[in-house]
Amino acid sequence: QVQLVESGGGLVQAGGSLRLSCEGSGNIFSIKSMSWYRQSPGGQRELVAVIESAGSTNYAESVTGRFTISRDSAKNTVYLQMNSLKPEDTAIYYCQAILAYKAGSSWYSWWGQGTQVTVSS
Repeated sequence: QVQLVESGGGLVQAGGSLRLSCEGSGNIFSIKSMSWYRQSPGGQRELVAVIESAGSTNYAESVTGRFTISRDSAKNTVYLQMNSLKPEDTAIYYCQAILAYKAGSSWYSWWGQGTQVTVSS
């Protein structure tokens, strides 16, 4: 089994910062990519940022320049540094990993349980 555990969410005022962490554990042989998604009440889950195994990154236009995704491959951990937060960033943030259980196996998608981020105006 695999577990992805997010932490770092909370309540912050507009203009503030938060740093989310997501640590993977369990039966992980290799991780292809790790991503952060978010879902606001009544909204669809949307991609916020992704980091590939080689280190390349991609961001949603709405967070470009404010959020930074990084990764510690040795710890199977991904981070999301969120600066200049806005009320519209309020959502549940989910971590996702595309990973393999053993050499030569298929890639599988795993999700964390989510962490709430609330930005007050």
